[in-house]
Amino acid sequence: MNLVLGAGFLGIEHFTPPWDVFFLPLFNLLIASYRIIFSDFALAIIVFTIVIRTLLAPLFVRQIQSQKEMQRMAPLIREVNRKHKGNRTKIAEETQALYREHGVNPAAGCLPVVLQLPLLFALYQALIRASNVVTLSVKDAASDTFTQLQAALPGIVKLHDVKDAAGAVTQIQFAAPVAGSCNLPQFEVANFTHFLPLNCQLVDPLQLTEKINTHVSWLMNLDLAQVDNKFGFLIPGIGFTISALAVVAALLQFVQVRMTSPKPNPDDPTSSTTTTMTYLFPLLTIWWGGLFPSGLILYWIVYTAYLVAQQYRIMAWGNLFPLFGWQPGFAPAPETGLVSRPARRDPPEQTGRDAAPPPNQRASGTPGGTSRPASRPTKKRRRGRKR
Repeated sequence: MNLVLGAGFLGIEHFTPPWDVFFLPLFNLLIASYRIIFSDFALAIIVFTIVIRTLLAPLFVRQIQSQKEMQRMAPLIREVNRKHKGNRTKIAEETQALYREHGVNPAAGCLPVVLQLPLLFALYQALIRASNVVTLSVKDAASDTFTQLQAALPGIVKLHDVKDAAGAVTQIQFAAPVAGSCNLPQFEVANFTHFLPLNCQLVDPLQLTEKINTHVSWLMNLDLAQVDNKFGFLIPGIGFTISALAVVAALLQFVQVRMTSPKPNPDDPTSSTTTTMTYLFPLLTIWWGGLFPSGLILYWIVYTAYLVAQQYRIMAWGNLFPLFGWQPGFAPAPETGLVSRPARRDPPEQTGRDAAPPPNQRASGTPGGTSRPASRPTKKRRRGRKR
C-alpha cells in the first residue's frame, strides 16, 4: 500500500496525494538537473524549464493553432453580430454554424491551458522548495507551533529580517534543513509546510548532503533564493526593488502576448480588454520581480523566451507589428480576416461551341465583363449593309 501511495518508494518518505502526483516528479527533475550540471542552480533552472516546455509543446501548439483560427474567423463573427444585432439567439445559431462550416472548435484553445495549470503551480512550488528559504511573518515566527517545530527539527537557521520602508521588521526568513524528521505534525500547518526537509521528497540517488548553492558566480554571484539584489534598482522611500531580470521577463511577455493578440477593433467590446491585458501583465511581472526570489524570475525569462520561439515557428511574428507605428522590413504585415476554406475545384474545360469565352472577350452586359463584344465576321456585316 505504501508503494501505491508513494511513501517509502525509492526513499520518498513524505507523500501527500493528489498534489504530490504533479509536484514530486518535477521537484526531483529540478534537483537532478542541479546535481548533473556541475551544481549550478541557474543552469539547472534553464535546462529544467526547456525540458518541461518541450514536453508540453504539443499542447501549446494546439492552443496557438486554435487562437490563430479564431482570429481569422473574427471578421465573419463581427458580420454576424452586425447583421443580427440585438438577437442573441440568432447570433448564437449563426456563430455555431460558422464554426461547424470551417471546422473550428472554440473550446480547443482552453483545454491545453486547463491541463497546464496544475503543472505550472507545481513548477512554482518546486522552485520555492529547492531554494530552501522559508519566509514567515513576525507573528508566525513567535508562535508556539514554530517553537515546537524548532525543538523537534534541529537545523532551522534564521537568515535575516525583512523590513518595511519605516525600518520595522515585518517578516523573517529561515533556511529549512536538508535532512531530518519527515512526518512531524507541524508540517500539516500551511505556514510551516516548506520546513519539510528536502531529502524527505527526493529519491535515494538524488538525496543531498548539504543545502543547494543558490549563488551563481557567472551572474555576479546573484542569489537565486532572494529578490534580485545584483541587477535591481531600489526605489528610495518605498523600499521596492525594480529588478532588471524582471524587466527582461516583462519585455518578453509583452512580445509573447502581442504576437497572439487580435488586432484592435472598435466594434469589438472585448478588444479594449485584450489591449489592456497586453500591457498589464508585463507590468505585473515587474512588480513580482520585487517580491519573489530571482530564481523564479530567471525561470520566467526562459519560459517566456521558449514560448516566443515556439510561436514564431507557428505564426512568424503574428500581430506583433506594427509596434507603436513601426513596421520593420523583415516582418511582413500579418493576414487580416482571411479564413481558410476548402479549395474549390474548377469545372472541366469545355470544347467546341459550348466553350466559355475568355474573360477578356465577355460581353459588356455579362457580370464581370469589362471589354467590348467581339466583332462579327466581315461577311455578315456586308450582308446587312444598305446600298
